[in-house]
Amino acid sequence: MRRVASLFLPQFPIERLGQNGTSKPPKHAAELPLSNDPGDCSVPRGGHWRPGARWAREGAIAVHRQPPMRELGRRSEAREHPFKASSEGESLQAVNAAPPACPVGAPLVLSIRQGQREVIHAADDAALALGLRPGMAIAQARALYAELDIRPADIAADDAALEHLAVHAVRHWSPLVSVAPPDGLILDLTGTSHLFGGEAAFCRRLLAFFARIRLTAQVAVADTPGAAHALARFSGDPVTIVAPGQATAAIAPLPLAALRLETGALAAARRFGLERIGDLLPLPRGPLAKRLGRNAIDRLDQAIGRLAEPIDSVVPFEAPVAERRLLEPICTADAIAQVMSDLTCDLIDVLRSRGLGVRQVTLAFLRVDGTEQTIGVGLARASRDAQHLTKLLILRLEQIDPGMGIEAGRLTARHTEVLDAENCASVLTGETPEMDIAGLVDQLAGRIGHDALFKSTLVESDVPERAVVRTGPLSEATGWPTWKRPARLLVRPEPLFGVIALLPDHPPRRFGWRGQMHEVIAGDGPERIYGEWWVRDGEVWAVRDYYRVEDCEGRRFWLFRRGDGIEGETGDCSWWMHGAFG
Repeated sequence: MRRVASLFLPQFPIERLGQNGTSKPPKHAAELPLSNDPGDCSVPRGGHWRPGARWAREGAIAVHRQPPMRELGRRSEAREHPFKASSEGESLQAVNAAPPACPVGAPLVLSIRQGQREVIHAADDAALALGLRPGMAIAQARALYAELDIRPADIAADDAALEHLAVHAVRHWSPLVSVAPPDGLILDLTGTSHLFGGEAAFCRRLLAFFARIRLTAQVAVADTPGAAHALARFSGDPVTIVAPGQATAAIAPLPLAALRLETGALAAARRFGLERIGDLLPLPRGPLAKRLGRNAIDRLDQAIGRLAEPIDSVVPFEAPVAERRLLEPICTADAIAQVMSDLTCDLIDVLRSRGLGVRQVTLAFLRVDGTEQTIGVGLARASRDAQHLTKLLILRLEQIDPGMGIEAGRLTARHTEVLDAENCASVLTGETPEMDIAGLVDQLAGRIGHDALFKSTLVESDVPERAVVRTGPLSEATGWPTWKRPARLLVRPEPLFGVIALLPDHPPRRFGWRGQMHEVIAGDGPERIYGEWWVRDGEVWAVRDYYRVEDCEGRRFWLFRRGDGIEGETGDCSWWMHGAFG
């Protein structure tokens, strides 16, 4: 007899955020005294000690020798951030001007748009205790509780995570698993439950697995997917196992919503006084279908087993693999290169049959002593060019130690993309094809590494060091800003000394940088840039005034003064070097 398990994750959207560490606002670490001595180790992360470090144990080193806390990433010196407002401004005005943050432990709800209004999609336990339920308008929920933490729901991310769980279930629990969106899975246990010690043992193992990954779960086992789905969500027990042939009696006391009926069918059933599934069982099918709709009758027949309900199983992606076993072990470089070429041709045939292109491959050679030698190659663009892929693999030939001999090789496409047939119209008509530098990028990356090849592109930010980011060598750059910017921008602004300038709007007449004094003969500015208060609270009142200056030797620099020169809360009027022209 068929046996089906339904897995229900009642708090899946909320708890998925919790696994990413974003369900609640982070707690701020205590400030440590700044020190120029980084201590015995200089790798703290966001104010927390690295697990296992010798100085992480309490009392291992003195407080004055502990590494200082960094505000923005790793630093080798304890320097104040150049865009941070003065302490008086932050304490008196910036905090009041910043939008109030939700307190730690505030009820969390996720919102989605339905028509012209925002409604609750999911709520955590604290919000449910306040009476906030999915489907309630966000405006009503905010009126009931002003300090509510409201965030937009990410339906696509939830579906992707649920799909990932389904793939895991196919590989470990049952070959037939389907997704029951938005918060469940359906598993066919026919002929598989004995592998886990029975249905009860399987359910306990299932709940233990989801407890380890911090997901609340409920599971029900019945004869049909409809009955298991209803019992998992409306029985109220973490584990519900219905004996074979007892599914109809088990679901009879459940409400009609357990049958996955449409909203209109539920409203019509309430008008006729039908509240439980058992109320539908003795009624004739014809009049019932006329009043509730044909879909309601199908759902009822699927739940009690009169109508079959197939399980559309998730099929996990199998990485394309090419493997060859050798008649005798090989040790020479020429023989290994030949095996690389043969494996590449075999893999390309598999990729072509599946309409895929490879972006990353892993080559593993099995030695006669049982150990493996593994190398990996990445491509800038999906490709099925066997000759090009072979050249990239041969570049890594020196990394392979054959030992006493290699007896087998396996080439696996770890990362693939859909790759259609190439258009050869330009070749047939005699036109010059467009030059593709993907092959050149792959060969350069094979020699100097992928991190050494990049382009610079713009992002939306007013702060110069945040407006430019690295991108891939084949990606499309978004141009250059309309404002004049230096050709060389320092990763972090550096402080100037001995600056002489007339406040509030004049460029400096003299400044010192990196141990050398510079006499300014020409200057232009200021260009005022305000801090991004939505990124950091310390930038609510922060101001930078940028100047383009030229010294007596013809060198042009891009420097700024922190603050507007009038209001103290905008900055301390210190000068900083940020870049150089030419």
